[in-house]
Amino acid sequence: LEPGSYRAVLEPPAFAELLQYFAFDAFGALGLLEERSYAHGRVGQKVFDERFSLADDSLDPRGLPKAFDFEGTPKQRVELVRDGVLTDVVWDRTSGKKAGRGSTGHAPPSSLRSWGPLPIGLSVAGGEAGSAEELAELVDNGIYITRLHYLSIVDPREGIVTGMTRDGTFRIRGGRVADPLVNLRFTVSVPQLLAELPGLTREPVLINQNSYYDQRYPTGLLSPAVATARFDVTGVGSGPGV
Repeated sequence: LEPGSYRAVLEPPAFAELLQYFAFDAFGALGLLEERSYAHGRVGQKVFDERFSLADDSLDPRGLPKAFDFEGTPKQRVELVRDGVLTDVVWDRTSGKKAGRGSTGHAPPSSLRSWGPLPIGLSVAGGEAGSAEELAELVDNGIYITRLHYLSIVDPREGIVTGMTRDGTFRIRGGRVADPLVNLRFTVSVPQLLAELPGLTREPVLINQNSYYDQRYPTGLLSPAVATARFDVTGVGSGPGV
């Protein structure tokens, strides 16, 4: 596949991987206060597709529930994005004191204190599509991505992330998943990816996110599959995608 910008379908594991990397930088109060996160200067603005709503809700029984954080503060549901509008970030006692507001119950374990408060119970609202195959029909011509790995943050202020696809990458032709591709290198602006979403599947599924947190405390992200109008491929890998 030639490098370029493609329409794409991301299955829940792929979208969850990308969103968690973005969220750790974008939706924590420390990055906001230090003016180095995507949320700085954008709270209250419509910056994503109106189909996209995101909350951090560690009390949701569909996820991996937790009642309080590592400062002993009861956890709260925090609306991070509502109908495309960036509404808030998560807080702990230290960041809340600096901003004159209370903690939302998002202090991490001591091993991750330097990160500040972290969103570890993300939940993406579902859409109207019944399956990822229906999303492929909306894409018509593009790529179908199963999973991602080797992610790195390139520019936190603009939400730019790079990484590789894995475990199944395919062309979409005429609205159907078609021929397999080698693994692809991508570099995407997550906000641009989220700016135009032709569709999301109705039922979010639980994706285990232990690799991003202290593995003694399991965390998960509720994610649908998504179709996006822009996924930027910057190169190809040496191995097959399947």
